[in-house]
Amino acid sequence: MPSYGPPHTVRHHGRVSEGRSRLAGLVAGGGVVVLSGAGMSTESGIPDYRGPRGSLSRHTPMTYQDFTGSEAARRRYWARSHVGWRTMTGAAPNSGHQAVATLQRQGLVTGIVTQNVDGLHQAGGAREVVELHGSLHHVVCLDCGDSTPREELDYRLRQANPSFGFTTTTINPDGDVELGDAEVSGFRVVGCLACDGGTLKPDVVFFGETVPADRVHTSYALVAGARLLLVLGSSLTVLSGRRFVLHAARLGIPVVIINQGETRGDPYATLTLDAPLGTILPELAQALA
Repeated sequence: MPSYGPPHTVRHHGRVSEGRSRLAGLVAGGGVVVLSGAGMSTESGIPDYRGPRGSLSRHTPMTYQDFTGSEAARRRYWARSHVGWRTMTGAAPNSGHQAVATLQRQGLVTGIVTQNVDGLHQAGGAREVVELHGSLHHVVCLDCGDSTPREELDYRLRQANPSFGFTTTTINPDGDVELGDAEVSGFRVVGCLACDGGTLKPDVVFFGETVPADRVHTSYALVAGARLLLVLGSSLTVLSGRRFVLHAARLGIPVVIINQGETRGDPYATLTLDAPLGTILPELAQALA
């Protein structure tokens, strides 16, 4: 695979201790745009898709085609997501989220683009986060476009399903959990109040759905204006996130990747580090304070 990095690029795959020093030197110059993935939230109890304990090994995410094409699929999704929402709302930002917010307050991070839908960057103190794949904290009607808070839908689903008492401590990155067909068969789905029964969907980008163009354009612009692209906790397996690494590389903007495991962006990176984000990012923020 060809590299689009600048001629002076020197990739570093050596010891983490050496890499941390080089990382601090690169970030110290400021102008850093962060691109974060599911690995950013694993230390908050939300598993990623493709890591060592990734949910794809046991869970097939809902696709847009299934959700819109099948009433049974929508019932299954909302029943599972109704249970998962209680766990998702209890997840707290970890030290990695807080460190990114600290770097932003220090003026070193000038933009944050996340592939996550959990809202933990904002909960950790970050501002003006581009949520590439949307947010589980909002619900949209596919018929009239009305947007409402997820808390409102949660209340309505509780009222419609008073005996639905399933709980879990294991959640998937898209906010749902594993429940059998028998457990979801009697679940009642509610419709949009604004248009009297329209189909409600979490305001997130399902697999097979297109990311809204305005978010993509905003993210491209942030990357184009960056001095450094810092990728955190993403395998970059899907083009949705990897395209920004390719964009940075074509523009000669250095790319640093911190992830547990290899990524599809590694050939374009100036520096790669295999380390827990909850450890390395707070150390970085403290070193640059």
